[in-house]
Amino acid sequence: MGLHVLISPPFSSSTSIIFKPTSSASLLFKFGYALSKSPSSTTTYLRPSSLKYVASPPTSIPLSGYFSRRTRRFHGGFIAATAAPGSVQKSEELRPSVSPDQSWVQRQNGIEPLTGSEVPLRGRIYHETYGCQMNINDMEVVLSIMKNAGYSETVDVPETAEVIFINTCAIRDNAEQKVWQRLNYFWFLKREWKSNVAIGRSQSRHPPKVVVLGCMAERLKDKILDADKMVDVVCGPDAYRDLPRLLDEVDYGQKGINTLLSLEETYADISPVRISKNSVTAFVSVMRGCNNMCSFCIVPFTRGRERSRPVESIVSEVRELYREGVKEVTLLGQNVNSYNDTIDNTDVEPGTNWKLSDGFSTIAKVKKMGLRFSDLLDRLSTEFPEMRFRYTSPHPKDFPDEFLYLMRDKHNICKSIHLPAQSGNSTVLERMRRGYTREVYLDLVHKIRSIIPDVGITSDFICGFCGETEEEHADTLSLINEVGYDMAYMFAYSMREKTHAHRNYVDDVPEDVKQRRLTELIETFRNSTGQCYDMQIGSIQLVLVEGPNKRAPETEMIGKSDRGHRVSFVNVAVPHRDGDYDGQRKVAIGDFVEVRISKSTRASLFGEALAVTKLSSFYNSMDESIACVS
Repeated sequence: MGLHVLISPPFSSSTSIIFKPTSSASLLFKFGYALSKSPSSTTTYLRPSSLKYVASPPTSIPLSGYFSRRTRRFHGGFIAATAAPGSVQKSEELRPSVSPDQSWVQRQNGIEPLTGSEVPLRGRIYHETYGCQMNINDMEVVLSIMKNAGYSETVDVPETAEVIFINTCAIRDNAEQKVWQRLNYFWFLKREWKSNVAIGRSQSRHPPKVVVLGCMAERLKDKILDADKMVDVVCGPDAYRDLPRLLDEVDYGQKGINTLLSLEETYADISPVRISKNSVTAFVSVMRGCNNMCSFCIVPFTRGRERSRPVESIVSEVRELYREGVKEVTLLGQNVNSYNDTIDNTDVEPGTNWKLSDGFSTIAKVKKMGLRFSDLLDRLSTEFPEMRFRYTSPHPKDFPDEFLYLMRDKHNICKSIHLPAQSGNSTVLERMRRGYTREVYLDLVHKIRSIIPDVGITSDFICGFCGETEEEHADTLSLINEVGYDMAYMFAYSMREKTHAHRNYVDDVPEDVKQRRLTELIETFRNSTGQCYDMQIGSIQLVLVEGPNKRAPETEMIGKSDRGHRVSFVNVAVPHRDGDYDGQRKVAIGDFVEVRISKSTRASLFGEALAVTKLSSFYNSMDESIACVS
């Protein structure tokens, strides 16, 4: 009347623990040491440092650990067994090198399990990401953390994964609904795993652990964990270092949760694992969080307050990307141009010296001012003259004049500015707590275009915000026409809990009205944006080639211009002016190509490839041409 428990490596041989009934009422462990005991005193965790003697368990005690019958797997360094009252005797025997979880599957189902070489030691990862570019970069950070913890392989489909990550967005309800749909499917995979094992169809070693990351994790952690065992781990944006531990907790029947926000975490010391291995573009996070507290926005509550990475850690990451062949880097932050490095800068100034765009105000307070975003861009553009730099997403309040002049003078800082307006009506902007009026915003647009004549301007708009009237909506339509944006992101308002609007306003615009206004926004933008593309016909644009044009992959290539426009061209042999190649050849991914624009649509450009060149060479020749004309 006993139970055999096998202990796998780190021991060189397996050890059998045999429980025999006795009437003793004491529990004495000289077998390693006890780590923890549950409040109900039914579970004890042991990590055996040596196997000497265990005497007299008084009651049925599951020693939860190395082998769990609930999860059907073993866990390193622990033993697990359920025993009737009795004494324990030790015996040792050498056994073939077969992992216990595999032998369990064989024994229970009579099927051939995956071999150790087919399944990584700690499981394969499948990941999905929703939302902004920051989430993409965060997933790369997560993959780096998991790789260092022994999760070394990713897969392309969730059916073959032992761990499923879903990185979420909480900005709008539509994004959250997509996540709930995917969680339902992952729950289905968890339920079907056992029956698939029984018939030999399982592609994963154990039921997948489902992990929710990102903004939804912080905002809806309780709802997610209560959702009928859909999710095993909930981890917020500032707690990704804790993921390996949280996953281990799941092995012992616990839910893993950590959504604490940090005032310091920037993951500056972590080198992200790039999701797009062969891409010539990359994202680099430079700061996290937001202090602006716009009334509609959940970001300060899901991402925390602003904190910036040290300049040197950013430069180091960009340098590594340059060595890997990356040609364009997008600097990321929830409010990227509020970057403020007080760590690397020894000459920290009082926060009262912080300069805003003319006419703008903010409720955010800066205590100390260090190296600003213009300092960071100046350093990067100088040190890496053959790389292009973009940034997103900025706030209009943080465009002081010196920053605009830097963008004008540095050839490798892209002449593209994202300038989120959100509304074209001053009253709505006040309710949104944006810190500017329509007139002040337009003044900034005019200043930007006077300093950087060929700049591309993009924006964000929200329609149907609390209390928005038809007249206020019409002001937004007129702003779109007046500015003439290159591109815009437009959304119907979605009330978010915890925000200032949720606490103080009423979401009183009917959904059908929101959708009608959104349609009007989109139509107005489409009718106004054509001139941004038409005016480039006949010009020569420098295009970074990103790959074949999907519409004609055999004959055409596509890339992005300095202003951020998509440009396609027929791939024919062209001269090379970069000094590395003598003669002509077809264009390759990662080349900077001079393209003469011959045709435009409302969303893209088409032209003729003239030559492959270097970034610096192109702008030097352009400067010489301008000097000759003048």
